[in-house]
Amino acid sequence: MKTRSILYKTLIAAMLCGISSCSDDLEIEPNDQIAKENFFKSEEDFKAATAPLYNRVWFSFNDKFYFGLGDGRSYNLYAPYSDYIYPFSDLTETGLTGPLVEAWRSFYIVIQQSNNTIAAIEESTVSEEIRAQYIAEARFMRGTAYWYIASLWGDAIITTSQSDIINNPLVNKNPREDVFEFAIRDLEYAAKYLPEQASQSGRVTKYSAYGMLSRLYLSASGLSSNPNSGTRDQALLDLAKKAAEKAINEGPYMLLDDYAELFTIENNNNSESMFALQWVPNGDYGVNNTHQAYFALGSEITGDDAAWGYFTRASFDILEEYEANDARRKATWMADGDFYPEISQANGGYLVEHENTYVNVKKGVVGSNKDNQSISRMNSGLNTYMLRLGEVYLNYAEAVLGNNGSTSDATALMYVNALRERAGLAPKTSLTFEDIFHERRVELCMEGQFWYDMVRRAYYEQQEMLNYIDDQDRETVIPFTYDEENNRVEVDDTRDAAPRAIGQIDESIFLLPYPESEVVQNPLLRDAPVPYDFTEERITDELFD
Repeated sequence: MKTRSILYKTLIAAMLCGISSCSDDLEIEPNDQIAKENFFKSEEDFKAATAPLYNRVWFSFNDKFYFGLGDGRSYNLYAPYSDYIYPFSDLTETGLTGPLVEAWRSFYIVIQQSNNTIAAIEESTVSEEIRAQYIAEARFMRGTAYWYIASLWGDAIITTSQSDIINNPLVNKNPREDVFEFAIRDLEYAAKYLPEQASQSGRVTKYSAYGMLSRLYLSASGLSSNPNSGTRDQALLDLAKKAAEKAINEGPYMLLDDYAELFTIENNNNSESMFALQWVPNGDYGVNNTHQAYFALGSEITGDDAAWGYFTRASFDILEEYEANDARRKATWMADGDFYPEISQANGGYLVEHENTYVNVKKGVVGSNKDNQSISRMNSGLNTYMLRLGEVYLNYAEAVLGNNGSTSDATALMYVNALRERAGLAPKTSLTFEDIFHERRVELCMEGQFWYDMVRRAYYEQQEMLNYIDDQDRETVIPFTYDEENNRVEVDDTRDAAPRAIGQIDESIFLLPYPESEVVQNPLLRDAPVPYDFTEERITDELFD
């Protein structure tokens, strides 16, 4: 019997993955039938071919892994009964953990659908300039997927052709450094050839690519043979700064005035959004955003039975992170006494009324169909942020700080303080790594990001990050009370703390296990990685002349 792995199976899914008809935006239902001979004869065909790269191919990643890993594993999120969160927050995931398997599959569907699209566009007779733009869009997606894979699994399989995998599904993995290099090359190509202005609302631009490059350069800057070197590559830090500058100064993006407005359906594809997954309002399974169903405190919010967030809560550790009067807390977490006028509007708004001994998720919770007709059961209609300007501000500041203990750089302070002032907080007069790390955690909380920040730090300050995780006291359920008015959490001495089992905190936690079925079907994943043969020249210098 022919050996087939998850990676091979994703090829079939990629070939069947939806090709959409065009509209003025990307809130469209994909058509699951591909007739290649009828496509790629015009720019409209390219738009149709690339539209599914904004939703369906990412669905299994977005469904649970996005927050389960990004916020559960970083211990922003605590959910003792949700098997898509606690294996990550408890550091006990295995190669059989469902969301982990689904995420691996989803990333490779993104990659193979991007590969298919690139190959078809390359065969088209449309002008080279137009072809390059849409190849760049597909490479943006492929490079982003490979950044996730490199950050999560390290060594991984690099593939640019579905036929190669079909003909030989037993494939050597490539080293983490090469996976990062491949991702960076894809994003550099995207930065060169994507348009300055989006051709449709929600599509990425060259400045989206520069923003993503600022993240990738930062990630790669700490990689070395010594995970406790304490230093990062200055050349890559400089590139991260330059890429962030390009995105901020030349791109069309601007901060919204109100942080909470970022997370409303009405503000999908707002001026701060640089790359977001585009879910179809009232769309079918596979192009819907399920997050609200997992987060909503009760059916009085959603208006239906899909509201399973009662035990999906903020950890004590993240609540300690918020400063008094930080407006980002209420936009991210629902505490007893919080009021949300946009939810249950027919009843005058929604007041959270329960014990002040736990705090639930707000970000991603938007109400019922009566509040907005884009909402339906298990589909909030809310875009999923993959990159926004607030992160790029912080990328810039981190790149400027670099290997220094602190910085008073005026531009870095301006960007960090713009976020703090929007949150209602006093400005900083200097910045340390701890200051930036704190801002990243609260600014991007419940946006699936903080674990990757921790991993990036562990590339060159591994023991420091192990100490940080150990200090989160994950093995103890700490009873607390929460004062929503002042964003203040206090240990409740009237109740006993409860122990819980977690995995070993050591260097192994910074890499996920490969899906067990993948290793069984492709034993070469157990072998040492094989260097990847790059066949194109880097274009880095062309981007920053």
